[in-house]
Amino acid sequence: MNRQFHRRVMLSLSGGLLGSALLARSAPGNGLEEVRSRYLKSLLPTRDDVAGWLAGRKYPFCKYDPELGYLHIDRDFKEGLNGAVCRYRYDELGARQMLAYADRPCRINTYGNSFTSCEQVSDGQTWQETLARHLCEPVRNYGIGGYSVYQSYLRMLREEQRAPAKTIIFNIFDDDHYRNVVGWQRFKFGVNDVSINPTVPYMQVDPGQGTVVYRDNPCPDRASLARLTELEWVARTFQDNVYLTSRLRRLVDSQAGKQVPRTDYDDETLNRYGLFATNAVIDKVKQYGEQTGRKILFVLSYGGYVVQQFIDTGRRFDQPMVDHLNKLQVPYVDLLTAHAADRKQFTVSTADYLRRYFVGHYNPLGNHFCAFAMVDPLVRLLDPKPASHGPATSVSGGFIK
Repeated sequence: MNRQFHRRVMLSLSGGLLGSALLARSAPGNGLEEVRSRYLKSLLPTRDDVAGWLAGRKYPFCKYDPELGYLHIDRDFKEGLNGAVCRYRYDELGARQMLAYADRPCRINTYGNSFTSCEQVSDGQTWQETLARHLCEPVRNYGIGGYSVYQSYLRMLREEQRAPAKTIIFNIFDDDHYRNVVGWQRFKFGVNDVSINPTVPYMQVDPGQGTVVYRDNPCPDRASLARLTELEWVARTFQDNVYLTSRLRRLVDSQAGKQVPRTDYDDETLNRYGLFATNAVIDKVKQYGEQTGRKILFVLSYGGYVVQQFIDTGRRFDQPMVDHLNKLQVPYVDLLTAHAADRKQFTVSTADYLRRYFVGHYNPLGNHFCAFAMVDPLVRLLDPKPASHGPATSVSGGFIK
């Protein structure tokens, strides 16, 4: 398994290897504060790491951005289907390169994380390009791997000022809820040589009190990134961080022989905080659409772990978000139920079914599935209708005999 693909698989299971390694080095009986100190030390980058990232010598996944934490950069990663090298190129707006109908005006912008940026496929294999070729008009891709729902919202606010579109597809991935409350991506994704996993804007929420506080990127300029090398600053800045506390509690409980959630998806406390944060952002996206006259289509996307769990057991961890969307009566595409319905056509195991569509992220066939799951609800929002749904030169087609 190549390095990048291995990283994709590990991130989908929420960085558990880092915690396991830390646990193996900890002596029995360690308290939470000792584990916290050891854990944070294991995450600190060196000054050369920070300087290398800023200079473009290290961490080829992304570049620094003061507001959002980071943006993608051009790269070629060997992480695609059957070991293919995936080509990623970005235009002057920072959107992924448009190929289909790129010379025409664009009225559809898309936002989200890696299931929007379409990691692990090349530029022409994204679901946006599939949609564009079907609709006969361009679809812009502003997805960024690793983003939270909140980061995607912030990027939408920025980019809609530069290249506005009347219709927005806002994609929410199953792991994005937890990322809302992270603050520093190393708490979630650990340490690797592909991404520095920097600090990011985040949310402090209290579901019990119904409160939300929006926090800026803790490292708001290039010079401030050096603070990530300082244990005291990191400990002070994130002392009340919900995600960090959850991760540490799991480490301590596991060390004590207690049963702990296998992943973030299985952690009911994190689900409560993360989904509460996501629902708050959904409200802001809806409000933005109403205030600016834009039409918003929400899309709910999922990785293989959650899809398999839903198909095999019926468990849906994000039901509070679905209930919220239904209450708001906003249009959305639910790829979890779409996969469950599609699964019924096959007699193979669920794992074999998922291999048709996933290589960590969606493979090209998975992106095709994703695109056509949203065609009808998207077209209902478009006025005038796209060429694919407009007047034809004849009433009906046929086969050449």
